[in-house]
Amino acid sequence: MQGLFDVQSAAPGCYMDSEVSVQAGAPTRRAEMTTLIPEKNKRPGVYYAVTDDGLEVPVIDVTHPAFDAKLDDAAIAAMLEKFKRDEQRRAKVPKPLQRLLLRLVAGRSVLGRGLMAGAGGVLGGMTMYLGKLGPENLGRGWARGVDRQIAAAAPTMLARLRLEDMARLLAEGLAPVLSARPQRPLHLFNIAGGPAADSWNALLLLRKDYPQTLSRRRISIHVLDPDESGPAFGARAIAALRAEGGPLRELDVSFRRVHYDWRDVEPLRKLLRDSELGDAVVGCSSEGGLFEYGSDEEIVTHLEALRLGTPGDSLVVGSVTRGDGPTKFAQEFTIRPRTLEAFRALVLRARWEVAKVITRPFSYNVSLRRISG
Repeated sequence: MQGLFDVQSAAPGCYMDSEVSVQAGAPTRRAEMTTLIPEKNKRPGVYYAVTDDGLEVPVIDVTHPAFDAKLDDAAIAAMLEKFKRDEQRRAKVPKPLQRLLLRLVAGRSVLGRGLMAGAGGVLGGMTMYLGKLGPENLGRGWARGVDRQIAAAAPTMLARLRLEDMARLLAEGLAPVLSARPQRPLHLFNIAGGPAADSWNALLLLRKDYPQTLSRRRISIHVLDPDESGPAFGARAIAALRAEGGPLRELDVSFRRVHYDWRDVEPLRKLLRDSELGDAVVGCSSEGGLFEYGSDEEIVTHLEALRLGTPGDSLVVGSVTRGDGPTKFAQEFTIRPRTLEAFRALVLRARWEVAKVITRPFSYNVSLRRISG
């Protein structure tokens, strides 16, 4: 899988729609895939969709017990201590030998190949998604022992929590606005969203905790990403959740992917204009994306565009890699760690402020609100 900046961007001032879409629950031809490795041990109440590689995998639903990581403070502390010891042992192995072992062992696994492809750049959206399934939800037909080890490692387990944090920040922040604007359209913009699992999980949480807020409302999910495979899976996931008996079956949801390179913010500005937001309800998210990999100027220009192009009570949520001691794994990618104080000062330049923070060992998961005036 290629990194965010390894794909030729659209022409300046333009954006390109992918053929990946879901309208009223019906997947387009692009969203229909042949299942090469079906999941033979489906869990009750869990829905499944097919990746571009033909793997039938679960659709993450943070409201379902199957996706509860069961990580309290004691479990997180123990997991981090083990991860620290493992890192110390690996540090004693010469790097050429480490790379050789990685190719021999991880190269035989789906997640291992994804990690190697992302080394020195950005992890692909589907690699992260498969890891967030957790070791217990990886398919027996394709996952190896090393895949389960990667999925059980501290960075991956904490990414599961990060996804849930993003979805809850979105749902809790949007609920009062949705209640105040019944039947108005809801637009969810997902920057570097991959499959956009935080967007559909926000809908699942709203459906569970605030069931009336989504009734008789058009819902649009816009995924801005250079990759096609992640959004393609996201379209199939939404279709599965909207199928007969699914938790989102009664909702009017559309899903579109926009080819995007965040070094040029003009396509986002155009998308916001073309969406005719007016008095719509708007939420924007970037889990493991813009606030972690973007430069200061890229973050500021995006927040300025969102400030000017969305209604005054729009919500922005995202994850920020902690700058006060991130583990060495982050050094393998182009992540830009920041302290919370530095991030607060950064968003203030675009006249936003941090409204809520969930502090995790590797990240600050935040929601932002604009400063009035």
